[in-house]
Amino acid sequence: MQQQPWWRGAIIYQVYPRSLMDANGDGVGDLPGIINRLDYIASLGVDAIWVSPFFRSPMKDFGYDISDYRDVDPLFGTLNDIDELIQQAHARGLKVMIDQVLSHTSDQHAWFQQSRESRDNEKSDWYVWADPSEDGTPPNNWLAIFGGSAWEWEPRRGQYYLHNFLKSQPDLNYHCIEVQAQMLDEVEFWLQRGVDGFRLDAINFCFHDKSLRSNPAKPVDEREGRGFSEDNPYAFQRHIYDKTQPENLQFLQKLRALFDRYDQIVSLGEISSENSLQTMADYSRGNDKLHMTYSFELLTDDFSPQYIRDTVSTLESKLAEGWPCWAVGNHDVARVVSRWGGAKAGDALAKMVNAMLFSLRGSVCSYQGEELGLPEVSLTLEQLQDPYGITFWPRFKGRDGCRTPMPWGDTEHGGFSSVEPWLPVVEEHRRRNVARQIKNQSSVLNAYQRFTQWRKEQNSLRYGDIEFVDLNKNVLSFYRTFAGERVLCCFNFSEESCEVTLPDDSNQVLTGHGFDFKLTGNKLMLPEFGASFLQC
Repeated sequence: MQQQPWWRGAIIYQVYPRSLMDANGDGVGDLPGIINRLDYIASLGVDAIWVSPFFRSPMKDFGYDISDYRDVDPLFGTLNDIDELIQQAHARGLKVMIDQVLSHTSDQHAWFQQSRESRDNEKSDWYVWADPSEDGTPPNNWLAIFGGSAWEWEPRRGQYYLHNFLKSQPDLNYHCIEVQAQMLDEVEFWLQRGVDGFRLDAINFCFHDKSLRSNPAKPVDEREGRGFSEDNPYAFQRHIYDKTQPENLQFLQKLRALFDRYDQIVSLGEISSENSLQTMADYSRGNDKLHMTYSFELLTDDFSPQYIRDTVSTLESKLAEGWPCWAVGNHDVARVVSRWGGAKAGDALAKMVNAMLFSLRGSVCSYQGEELGLPEVSLTLEQLQDPYGITFWPRFKGRDGCRTPMPWGDTEHGGFSSVEPWLPVVEEHRRRNVARQIKNQSSVLNAYQRFTQWRKEQNSLRYGDIEFVDLNKNVLSFYRTFAGERVLCCFNFSEESCEVTLPDDSNQVLTGHGFDFKLTGNKLMLPEFGASFLQC
């Protein structure tokens, strides 16, 4: 078999540093805490870790507002700590990907501090500045995802600046060639420190329409939202001028050329656009832009075999030689077992969802805690830290419910910290802690580990093509084929057992994955939220 790049078919474990492990007793997770838990992460059978932002930041958006791309925020540790993390991860066979936020900075970044002072300084064109309309209002109707206008007035320049997120996150001006060159340098700084790849936050936001044309309105029946609250006016527009501009493709080619100068580097772009599946394909097509992309298409409330099938099939039809990456959870959306299971959320659902995700064609991002089947946490307004949730409370409670600390043991704060943590460890999570689940052979954690170890030996699941087959409306079924191997994967999305009639009776039961099912001739019986794997 031809050697595959390490990232093809990889399982990438997302670490949210604030919430993995607090090593210094301040209530917030940190880089030494991640180092302390690398043995655990390696035991999960994953291939890489994606570490969410740890850069110097005022933390208005919890690190996604960077004030220095080349330094670690003291809250998380030091540059020596990230160097140690990379070294220790590599010693355990784990690759390290870091989160880079290229489209915007913090308003505390030295570049913005200089840019806002005048219209003629060296950094004056590094951010998106615009004169007001005749009546003093913003230059167009663009909206910020986190609420309100995407424009903020700066009296020192007598102009507005663009911010697609918080007003403390001004957008860089990628129409300025010096900005592009500088951001490539910021990326290379980390390449030289030995990282193996980058998760690129909001990568389709880098360029804006140079003419600043207003976005058209979106019909009421299409305001469904992807990755943001449906109560948010952001969903009232078609976002065709404020992001996803054609110039972005040329910048991605420059970025890819930089990556290709280093060995086995991977780039994973986060996409949120009017047609995210098409943008995913555009941004990864041709082997000269991003290696992989992912979007919010499986991070929604939609949970049905037909929706998964339609979403994956649509992307497959557009990808050409591109390679997909899928995720069903991350730090921006409600925990998947609650989002998809509701009152039915439980261990069986968690086990099936993890196995289903790991069986799709492509690479996978698995968010910390999904291996424990953690549900979403319900917090009070007083407990919220997320400005997004505070703004849209109570209809939308923000992202804190999926960001609470990992429960490691039975102690007061779940073994996460010796003091009150930045977000609470609730009793429902403590009951599902790592120490308890390790001892329980039927736990979600042990099921996760069994499946990932089994998957390592299944080249069809890691590298193969995918072909969907309609066998039962409650069952997601598809073939994975690679180098003469063909595996039929079936996943019961129902809380009731169901019988599936297979095309023929020549299938052989594969074992070692941890799922129990019954095959008699061409009749397959799946338990509630069950899964099966057959050699065809």
